[in-house]
Amino acid sequence: MKLVRYGNPGKEKPGLIDGQGKLRDLSGVLADIGPDQLSDAALAKIARIKTDKLPLVRGKPRMGCPVANIGKFIAIGLNYADHAAESGLPIPKEPVVFVKTINCIQGPDDNIMLPKGSVKTDWEVELGVVIGKRARYVSQKEALSHVAGYCTINDVSEREFQIERSSQWDKGKGCDTFGPIGPWMVTRDEITNPQKLAMWLDVNGVRMQTGNTKTMIFSVAKIVSHVSEFMTLMPGDVITTGTPPGVGLGFKPPKFLKKGDVVTLGIEGLGEQRQLVVPFKR
Repeated sequence: MKLVRYGNPGKEKPGLIDGQGKLRDLSGVLADIGPDQLSDAALAKIARIKTDKLPLVRGKPRMGCPVANIGKFIAIGLNYADHAAESGLPIPKEPVVFVKTINCIQGPDDNIMLPKGSVKTDWEVELGVVIGKRARYVSQKEALSHVAGYCTINDVSEREFQIERSSQWDKGKGCDTFGPIGPWMVTRDEITNPQKLAMWLDVNGVRMQTGNTKTMIFSVAKIVSHVSEFMTLMPGDVITTGTPPGVGLGFKPPKFLKKGDVVTLGIEGLGEQRQLVVPFKR
């Protein structure tokens, strides 16, 4: 299933995309799509709904983040060898884990706002993993059974804040608007192999990133297992799993986002995003 949340910010309704690509309203069946709706049993119950009986949503409403009430937004750095190389950093021996703040989460087509004083805002197309079942010290063999689904994420990053302002990556990763998620969450049963998904990102119609999750250093199963050693993952937590090469920092000279730029990106089977870059506004 492709589960969505649509409508104005803070007033999103649950929905799904049917087999014909049409948006159907789930608000008569569910209050929302959040941690309580992400277990295997809850998702199976939704899957049994006759979608042709659900109301069609007319027009093209705004899409919000497909999961409500995300508890933790965990990120993995340097998870593609060629991206580590373009960043001038060694290939990590174990997953590099950091945190993106909850306030950066937004819909897939909402504007990216440049932070005050930003000069090096960058892009990163990434595979997102939504946790559906509590995970604590889970093995790699068990790890994927704790996943509810997958989504497209743009791990927007301010490189000066991230790299030059201290050793704490979090400073450049959690700015407002820096976490577009969606347009939908595709349930685990529809993604038989998360390590075989093509991904891409354009800026102003020019291809910047082309990659595939098959070149990840650490697989989704390894990431979920590893992170669960250091924190308990709960339903509704999201992990963004790293980016392929082609980020602005890696160009010579580097390229960064500016007012008026348009970023488009997507992952095979997981939908596309489009963001307009706008200046800082209080």
